[in-house]
Amino acid sequence: MSEQTTHSTADPYAGFTDTTEGRVHTVTGQDWDTITGAAAGQTERLVVNMGPQHPSTHGVLRLILEIEGETVTEARCGIGYLHTGIEKNLEYRTWTQGVTFVTRMDYLSPFFNETAYCLAVEKLLGITDQIPERANVIRVMMMELNRISSHLVALATGGMELGALSPMIFGFRERELVLDLFELITGLRMNSAYIRPGGVAQDLPDGAVEKIRETLDLLPKRLKDTSDLLVDNQIWMGRTVGIGFLDLPTCMALGITGPVLRSTGFAHDLRKSQPYCGYETYDFDVPTVDTCDVYGRFLLRIREMQESMKIVRQCLDRLKPGPVMVEDAKIAWPAQLAVGSDGMGNSLAHIKNIMAESMEALIHHFKLVTEGFRVPAGQVYQAIESPRGELGVHMVSDGGTRPYRVHFRDPSFNNLQATAAMSEGGQVADIIGAIASIDPVMGGVDR
Repeated sequence: MSEQTTHSTADPYAGFTDTTEGRVHTVTGQDWDTITGAAAGQTERLVVNMGPQHPSTHGVLRLILEIEGETVTEARCGIGYLHTGIEKNLEYRTWTQGVTFVTRMDYLSPFFNETAYCLAVEKLLGITDQIPERANVIRVMMMELNRISSHLVALATGGMELGALSPMIFGFRERELVLDLFELITGLRMNSAYIRPGGVAQDLPDGAVEKIRETLDLLPKRLKDTSDLLVDNQIWMGRTVGIGFLDLPTCMALGITGPVLRSTGFAHDLRKSQPYCGYETYDFDVPTVDTCDVYGRFLLRIREMQESMKIVRQCLDRLKPGPVMVEDAKIAWPAQLAVGSDGMGNSLAHIKNIMAESMEALIHHFKLVTEGFRVPAGQVYQAIESPRGELGVHMVSDGGTRPYRVHFRDPSFNNLQATAAMSEGGQVADIIGAIASIDPVMGGVDR
């Protein structure tokens, strides 16, 4: 084999070798002065696409970046790659069927989508005060467990995107514990359509309370792994402290809510300011930091999970025997369900009753399933505090069995407006941390 090594006259650090297999180029580096000297005095900027194929960020988000060297001079978000038409589909489904659609929007916090939707339906029906206490307690418990699982994904994926792989393993390990609870209670790990207009689809199964307590005893010990690894870790802080800066005036101008807003020191939480489902009766704090950066939002989510566990313990102590669905039989469907081998469905006892013993119950069940109940004409706006901020529902009824219009104010959609403010003037590598600290879920953005 004949080999001959030569060097390019244009760049002494980029040589090549001719072999029988062809020419092999070798770049040895050490040429930064050459590159910066060639770029000196140039004002031309480069426009690049980051994404939409999961650009080391949350979901199919496209970022259009104008960069000068490694500095971002302009950042824009391109969305719509995950559009599902859920809001339009709701206009062609009954009020109860709508739950099955909305649970799939922000797929990391399905119980919040379901609760916001059902609270709006109940407000239009005028039955908010008729929801059984046990149903409200179960709703709060499921939402706070969901807040924990959602924050675990935010911390896990955010760590992975910045090169910390162990938090990814820890985060999903803990999330599995919570998803096991969801499966035990609803029959599904995600998108369960468990919270229904009037209450919840079914009561807690046997052993659920004990299993939840066991998980609550284990979670703090497991979460300590992530905090021990990253809190005050100089490498982690080097990638997050002072990165993605967003102060309070900017948050207020852009309508930013959730942990991003609370990282400015402003303790805004709808569970406190506009309580729902009885949140005003629970003892919990609203954690804040005043760092306005990625590191502060990381610390916030750890503290919020601790507060959520505190709320879930209070829910378990409050659970008293009682109904889990409103008494009005013209609304309370489906309330006779059970978890089977194929998921959640009508209980065998209920099927036996309507098929063999009561013609009136069969007719009533048939009309509820095929037509649904009617909701008085009107419009409402209902907002709740999701893991990402204010999740609002604007719902319009024309008096029929289906919504006339349903529009969601998803916090991920609003919070993505902060991308430019967080990124412009910073480095390309820091965009990853900034986006991760927003924790957008594109299913909620595109809908």
